[in-house]
Amino acid sequence: MNTSNAALRAAWLVETAAATEARRDGDQALEWAHLERAHVLSQPMAGRHIRTHMAMLTAGWRRRDMHEVAGQLMRLVVAGPGSVTGRYPVGNPGGANVSAFRPMSMPEDLAALLGAEGKLTTR
Repeated sequence: MNTSNAALRAAWLVETAAATEARRDGDQALEWAHLERAHVLSQPMAGRHIRTHMAMLTAGWRRRDMHEVAGQLMRLVVAGPGSVTGRYPVGNPGGANVSAFRPMSMPEDLAALLGAEGKLTTR
């Protein structure tokens, strides 16, 4: 594994752990914010991308947000293939409140990990 992959995976682990902690603390908004960051980081990594959408689906289910649940089910179908082919909307936070196909700007710290184009240059 190269350094950029290791840093990206470590950052994803930090965000998912922070989401878990926020959930345990009962802070749904903070949990979701960390899941969105984890989503942006996970896009180049199929397995982690799918796991992030599963966590988002679970969060939506706990909130009884059927719009989010439906959106996450659709995203689970396209997340893996999108990551494998490199065809995903860079910077998209992954929630059902935005188009699953719309690229978006991302926080500078995440952009630094992903590179200028939001994709790993080496896999």
